Amino acid sequence: MNTRTNLRYPNFFHLYPLVVLLFLFSCKEETLEANTETNDIEQILTIPTEDAFPQNSILTTEKEENTFPIIANGVASDLLVSESDYPGVKRIAGIFQKDLGNVSGNEPELIFGNTHQSSNLIIIGTVGQSTVIDHLAKAGKIDVTVLEGKWEQFSITSVQNPIEGVDNALVIAGSDKRGTIFGMLDLSEQMGVSPWYWWADVPVKVRKNIYAKPQMYTLGEPKVKYRGIFINDEAPALSGWSSEKFGGFNKQFYEKVFELILRLKGNYLWPAMWGSSLWDDDPETAPLANEMGVVLATSHHEPLMRSHVEWNRYGEGPWDYDKNQEKLQEFWREGMERTKGQEKVVTLAMRGDGDEAMSEGTNIELLEKIVQDQREIIKEVTGKPIEKTPQVWALYKEVQEYYDKGMRVPDDVTLLLCDDNWGQVRVLPALDSEPRSGGYGMYYHFDFVGGPRSYKWLNTTQIERVWEQMNLTYSYGVDEIWLVNVGDIKPMEFPISFFLDYAWNPENFPAEKLPEYYTSWAQKQFGAKHAQEIGEIISLYTKYNSRRKPELIEPTTYSLQHFNEAENMVEDYKTLVERAKKVKEQLPTDAHAAFYQLVQYPVEACANLNEMYVAAGKNRSYAFQNRASTNYYADKTEELFFKDAEFTEYYHNGLANGKWNHMMSQTHMGHISWNDPAFNKMPSVSFIQPGKEAYLGYVVENGISRSQWMPSGLNSRSFSTFDPINDQKYYVEVFNKGKEKLTYTITSENDWIQLSSKGGTIQYDEKVFVSIDWNKAPKGKEVGEIVIKADNSEGGTKVSVPIRNDLAENIKGFVANQGIVSVDAVNHQNAKETAEVSWQTIPNLGRTGSAITTMPATAPKQNPNNDGPYLEYEIYLLDSGTYNLTTYFSPTLNFQKDEGLIYAVSIDGDTPKMMNLHKDALAADWTYPEWWNEAVKDNIMTQSVLEKELSEGAHTIKYWAVDPGLVLQKMVLQKEGANAESYLGPPESTLIK
Repeated sequence: MNTRTNLRYPNFFHLYPLVVLLFLFSCKEETLEANTETNDIEQILTIPTEDAFPQNSILTTEKEENTFPIIANGVASDLLVSESDYPGVKRIAGIFQKDLGNVSGNEPELIFGNTHQSSNLIIIGTVGQSTVIDHLAKAGKIDVTVLEGKWEQFSITSVQNPIEGVDNALVIAGSDKRGTIFGMLDLSEQMGVSPWYWWADVPVKVRKNIYAKPQMYTLGEPKVKYRGIFINDEAPALSGWSSEKFGGFNKQFYEKVFELILRLKGNYLWPAMWGSSLWDDDPETAPLANEMGVVLATSHHEPLMRSHVEWNRYGEGPWDYDKNQEKLQEFWREGMERTKGQEKVVTLAMRGDGDEAMSEGTNIELLEKIVQDQREIIKEVTGKPIEKTPQVWALYKEVQEYYDKGMRVPDDVTLLLCDDNWGQVRVLPALDSEPRSGGYGMYYHFDFVGGPRSYKWLNTTQIERVWEQMNLTYSYGVDEIWLVNVGDIKPMEFPISFFLDYAWNPENFPAEKLPEYYTSWAQKQFGAKHAQEIGEIISLYTKYNSRRKPELIEPTTYSLQHFNEAENMVEDYKTLVERAKKVKEQLPTDAHAAFYQLVQYPVEACANLNEMYVAAGKNRSYAFQNRASTNYYADKTEELFFKDAEFTEYYHNGLANGKWNHMMSQTHMGHISWNDPAFNKMPSVSFIQPGKEAYLGYVVENGISRSQWMPSGLNSRSFSTFDPINDQKYYVEVFNKGKEKLTYTITSENDWIQLSSKGGTIQYDEKVFVSIDWNKAPKGKEVGEIVIKADNSEGGTKVSVPIRNDLAENIKGFVANQGIVSVDAVNHQNAKETAEVSWQTIPNLGRTGSAITTMPATAPKQNPNNDGPYLEYEIYLLDSGTYNLTTYFSPTLNFQKDEGLIYAVSIDGDTPKMMNLHKDALAADWTYPEWWNEAVKDNIMTQSVLEKELSEGAHTIKYWAVDPGLVLQKMVLQKEGANAESYLGPPESTLIK
């Protein structure tokens, strides 16, 4: 019997009454009323497009010989799904039907049956489950050998005269349920339906004509078996939003989550668990997940499919197996009973109550008994051999130490390894480990509640870092589970996309493709015209955010004294804001909501936050200098603080008719520990009472400090030396200490000294830039001067301008400036590789430029000699003296649990000096030792390598590879006494080739 429908499975909104939200750390109860107006949140935006499809797409807009008309003249081909196929396939076929309707403007007919009369038909089905697909295979119309025995693989191919009454068909066949589902949703994405069409209001791209090319298309099997997300730390943002829009974390909410995961080609979920239980809160949710093909599991500290909150609701006695074995077993057995027959991955073992560490007295023997007893329960309830039920043991935090001390679980259990909650992989299996039938997984983080401070507000993760650490992970054989903690889902849209895309096939994604990913992703959301620019904006804002997470920024983070660091950072962000606004103006109106969520808001909000902290830093510094502008920057700090609230208000109530109310509720200002403040708090500021009369003060950039009481050029009487290679342009900042306006002049009798201004009248501060006209400058070493004078004073202040115009003509390499040579690791002059090791640039990775590492990630230890791999850097020093070399690495843990990661350096042919990046990294990261706290806060690991007397002139630095896994960002050679104190380190030195 054939069933015809133009409707997808209906959404039944069973609204819960008012719910009590348990906020993890605030101890605050908030009652929210479910929103019964669903029209706004269900609205799907569309935009017509004439963009061509990418070359590698199976789709084209041109009708050619043997192409199949998915959509022709705005009419989509009908869909046929066998009644015998999985209910989940039929459900997703309804979603695919709506996708075709949104893309074409006319929803096609969806037929559940085995026959249909149509010139063109899209046939969808699962091998071995769909009678239509099996018939086509038996008749030789399609080749399913490519699918037999495969995991989640699909094929799409056109067939002529597939069944009676049909001239042409496009056949989407899957090796299993999810394979068929992925085939449909992959085609939807290619047509122009972003996985984020609902979760970020990305408009569906409307086309009148879409044809499938006459070729077989498949992505093959995924390389990672289970690929998913963990919804975590969900209060107050996601919990408040879901309660208002759906009545809580119920079936209606999770249906949206399940669809998103499948559209991203994921298959695995750890659901929200603080104060909620997917299984207990709405018993219809888990069966829906099973139907749709999303594999559910509980988090790392919730054994046997029971949510933590359920023990609070129903548990009897202590969460202590030694004292309460019977009640705990009963509790766990119920979890297995209610999920019987559902696809799942079962968490084993225990942690302390509430995701805390087990007591110090916990012994390995007890934990092994817990696992043994839990497995007996699984076997009894399922009635299957124990190895037929996927199980996982998460080596999270202190649990890793149990494993290190010898605790073992059976080989069929997946060992879920973990990062350090900040994106650094903690441990990987040894290359010579015995293979495990259960394999290994990795639990990664884009969000975390814990030390040194929690970070939950915005995306602060570079995909380049994810690529580097997960490439390391995959290279060491970790491919059973890839799971990432995504917090509230929004605003982690971009890194979630990357994580799941990469998990499908890491082998097809070299580092060179990373820049392309930004553009490709932007194109899928906003079209081709502005994709390059949008991709660059995303790559830069994530780079800037990753330097230091917003919750960690303080008024003193970026230097106000050296390298214009703080002001350059603010200007970089402002430039990014202007670029984003310019793009938005050129986008169709219906794309504005998506652009605001995915691009503009994170850029604008973080630009504002960073500017606020710099303003607060200026307020503090200027109060010390008695500047009149002290009060201006106090007011500016307050203005920017409340501007942040305006951004949040618009996101919640102005954007998309209030669809995303509550989503930006995570606090992000005023953190002083891991525990979030209840509300955003403005950094403290101070006010002064300046005198009435104008009074001149000044700061000389790179000025010679007069005393410890006048640091960093305050009232300095001399600039540092200018030279023609670095061609410095230093400022003198004139400031007013009084209420009345200050009129001043800056003059010089040296015609070779150039001034950007000769004075003016100011209320607060003004910078005048000093540079040298080298065509007029005298040869050799000379000292000129400028005179700074206030109109209301009788005498001026002389400031020396020393120059050095006697440098050799054959200088090349990175040239020192004020005793400092800074080189980005990727800008080496020479690189030696070997048969075992090559050098790999990771574009854009790092706080300033790009980074470099060795490949493969599993290379054997190298010997730093003339036959070993190295990078060579040519430098030129303008002064002799004692120099210190410092290396800057991306934070990397000792993932092999051996002596630490080793590298070597040498200068001028000296014997390479072996260095251990983890020499002082002895305490475990989960104990929050100082070495780790500083590394994750600063997102860098620096190491002072050597001290050496060096002469003026040319020198060579070599960086030698020893262990794989090290990611070098930069090196800095600094003369003793030179001041380079700043957050990002000195910018790269001038390079003469």
